Amino acid sequence: MNGGDIGAGSGDSGSDNTSWESGVFLPAETFANRCESPRSGINPSTNQAYADVKGSTLDENYWLRSWSNDLYLWYSEIQDRDPEGYSTEEYFDLLKTTALTMSGTPKDQFHFAVPTDEWIAQSQSGASVGYGLEWSLLRATPPRKAVVAYTAQQDAAGLPPRGAEILAIDGYDIDVNTEVGIDALNAGLFPSREGEVHRFRFRYPDSTEVELSLTAGVVISDPVQYVKVVDGAMQRKVGYMLFNDHIATAEKELVDGVSTLRAEGIDELVLDLRYNGGGYLAIASQLSYMIAGEAATAGKVFESLQFNDKHPETNPVTGEPLIPAPFYNETLGFSAAGGVALPTLNLSRVFVITGPNTCSASESIINSLQGIDVEVVQIGATTCGKPYGFYPEDNCGTTYFSIQFQGVNDKGFGDYADGFAPSGAGGPGVEVTGCSVGDDFDHALGDINEARFATALEYINSGSCSSMFAASAAQTATASRLSADGNVVKTAWRENRIYVR
Repeated sequence: MNGGDIGAGSGDSGSDNTSWESGVFLPAETFANRCESPRSGINPSTNQAYADVKGSTLDENYWLRSWSNDLYLWYSEIQDRDPEGYSTEEYFDLLKTTALTMSGTPKDQFHFAVPTDEWIAQSQSGASVGYGLEWSLLRATPPRKAVVAYTAQQDAAGLPPRGAEILAIDGYDIDVNTEVGIDALNAGLFPSREGEVHRFRFRYPDSTEVELSLTAGVVISDPVQYVKVVDGAMQRKVGYMLFNDHIATAEKELVDGVSTLRAEGIDELVLDLRYNGGGYLAIASQLSYMIAGEAATAGKVFESLQFNDKHPETNPVTGEPLIPAPFYNETLGFSAAGGVALPTLNLSRVFVITGPNTCSASESIINSLQGIDVEVVQIGATTCGKPYGFYPEDNCGTTYFSIQFQGVNDKGFGDYADGFAPSGAGGPGVEVTGCSVGDDFDHALGDINEARFATALEYINSGSCSSMFAASAAQTATASRLSADGNVVKTAWRENRIYVR
């Protein structure tokens, strides 16, 4: 390691008798649950009393240090630092590699922590505070451009439509350049409390300008939307499904959606993952199985986990032998009753709509299907590139997410740190057969005239990227009515691949 972490001292007395010595580590358990502000009461995740005892910030930092040294995928690339004198937030931010990928981007862009109660609420129920809108920030600096990407609920009433452009918030023009004005924009875009009211001025796709007061509340997201069947060439039925988040509630919605498409007897599937940043990998495995079916997945690996060289044979989090994850063929109890056989489409080809907000668990769908020779045709733009993942770990009321493993498919492939790129997109991403197409904010998602869906339908009908929307990467951003992809801001855990114990 470029330095180490912990010092000598009593094995069970926390940091009081511990002094920092570079390269020397006590077990993380020495410092676990020794908290500056211990919790009391019942832990809703375990239905047992919290194990917290009175400790210190230094205890929490020593725990982070030992935990990272044991489990972090690139532990040898962490620069060791004395944990004294840092807040836990500051210290955790330092416990990661500074290496870069081939494209020059940080190898670890995925290091974050959230309050544990927030993690539980959002991951299990999809609940968060907001308006029920997801924004796409096309340009974050003047001349700024922010539009509605989609709504959390399919049939949201009274909200601006996809593509509505923000002109002003609470009286501040979107291009305001003062600290007070920028703070006002951020407060309006990302409310933190229920009941907050902010005044927006929008320009709708039909060029009309509308003023709306939006009130923040607890929003329950609908991760699967617009499940439909349209006609393709030669009487082929094409299914479409928008899938936005691998959260617990998605399990039942995906089962219901695939059951609907199966009953319709579809011949092709267009799976829209352009805004799906990830989440539970088990749900990605279930969906991949439902697409490919029993015959294609029997005896095959959905994903194998590779931890750091300290743990070549055993999963260090669960303590179990490293056994590849299968394509799950039944419900797992996330939101559907467990143990029920999953419906299947038995497709040998799938069209996947992607963009830079397609990350992690969503990319594992592409990688796992390619690993069993299901043809993937990629429509849109290069994905974000996250072949890595972690198990969330709570300590003292904060849940930490630190890269612990890399996932590889049945063929042993998992090197796509610069993403998957449709043909013609250019750049260092792993090329996948398909078409490079910009995002189309003038049409609703699921509309057959929306550029990416229209291109997928044209490819199904003609076998090529002959659509008027398909273009080179350079042309895509300026093509008529199309936009370069923006940043759809989501909570960090919704942009990663997450395993649960």
